[in-house]
Amino acid sequence: MQFTVLVYPAEEGGYWTRVPALSGCGCCGESVEEAIENTRQAIESHVCALREDGQEIDCACECFQTRVTVNC
Repeated sequence: MQFTVLVYPAEEGGYWTRVPALSGCGCCGESVEEAIENTRQAIESHVCALREDGQEIDCACECFQTRVTVNC
């Protein structure tokens, strides 16, 4: 299974992540690599919990990222 992971810089340093397809799933780390690895582990735990509850797992994410320019 593959999931989209969004990575953001944290104000206090390090990085935090969000997994759009899994509500409430994400993690953090001191480096991008650590944040992604921690998120991989969080996804595995989240998916296991969903399976134990008999819930369907949909790793498709109908989101996209873009940038816009504004004139202020």
